[in-house]
Amino acid sequence: MAITLDLAAAKPAAEKKQSLIGMDRAQLSEALASLGLPEKQIRMRVSQLWNWLYVNGVTDFDDMLNIAKGLRDQLKEKFVLNRPEIVSEQVSTDGTRKWLFRFTDPAQPHMPPVDVETVYIPEEDRGTLCVSSQVGCTLTCTFCHTGTQKLVRNLTAGEIVSQVLMARERLGDYAGGTRPTDGVVPKEGLRTVTNVVMMGMGEPLYNTENVKRAMLLMADGDGISLSKRRITLSTSGVVPAIAEIGEETGVMLAISLHAVRDELRDILVPINKKYPLAELLDACRNYPGVSNARRITFEYVMLKGINDSIADAKALVRLLDGIPAKINLIPFNPWPGSEYECSSWAQIEKFADVVNIAGYASPVRTPRGRDIFAACGQLKSESERMKKKDRDALQVGS
Repeated sequence: MAITLDLAAAKPAAEKKQSLIGMDRAQLSEALASLGLPEKQIRMRVSQLWNWLYVNGVTDFDDMLNIAKGLRDQLKEKFVLNRPEIVSEQVSTDGTRKWLFRFTDPAQPHMPPVDVETVYIPEEDRGTLCVSSQVGCTLTCTFCHTGTQKLVRNLTAGEIVSQVLMARERLGDYAGGTRPTDGVVPKEGLRTVTNVVMMGMGEPLYNTENVKRAMLLMADGDGISLSKRRITLSTSGVVPAIAEIGEETGVMLAISLHAVRDELRDILVPINKKYPLAELLDACRNYPGVSNARRITFEYVMLKGINDSIADAKALVRLLDGIPAKINLIPFNPWPGSEYECSSWAQIEKFADVVNIAGYASPVRTPRGRDIFAACGQLKSESERMKKKDRDALQVGS
């Protein structure tokens, strides 16, 4: 995409402000200290801010009624409560909801905004939010629509968390909120967002620090308060980061497997050339906390004539021997230009029977949101990576 810049007519430098969304307690303490707040007050004020940001989901400092007006004014001068713009919101016939969120980084106000997709999948007993970690993706998995969009940039921890905050707001999950009537939501008494899966746009383990901080914020018992067993990180197999993320977060792990032979996985999931199956499965066996009560989910997209034979099913069972595992069979979700077809339902059932008989739970994931391109592997935005010279030009005077 060509970009023309008229530096002579450039606007005055936009004011840089840091967003409080995405900060942990230590960072909030530093932010308050930078305002000259006495140390003896900081702990109390951090607790108040934490509650407003992550429990009540406020978007305006003036709504923080137990914080003195003078301090609220100081906060407004230096910080923002950055939330994305909702570019579009679509609701599928099955109740699945997809948002296109537009983010502007307040720390880099000259940079153009970026768009990501976030998907909410409601069921009677749960509501699962599929969250993005990158704009685009560095990987080029051949069956995945996101893989056709080059990586634009990593999302910050605040941008990852704000997808959860925005979804909860739109779904009436805060006190006094109203649940939508144009789609399915969990039954009364349950939060609308009960589970988060890091399965949206991007490879989470190529944005490890931001993803880690965001998931810890989601799991904090005094804030968003999601159980770590209800947060799942999905990776295509960035082996060196798997143990670290397990040790430091304790969340559930899902592996985008999709093939039982290196030569096929090299094509479907090209990162396999760097971290082949043997290394990946060894990392899974040693994942911190893995047990029959905390099984690893292996995701397996069903591609007609590619990876769906009975021989593949038997090889899959042998491959996962000794790993506490659940196998999610995913009917391929088509997208424009894809060269693959979904396996027939009869073949998927035969494949599942082999896996079930071997003792593995192998639910077939019901395709959700296909009519709005919200299903697994269908997410993509129109954001494009800028050339370095154009990025540098935009930062002149910033």
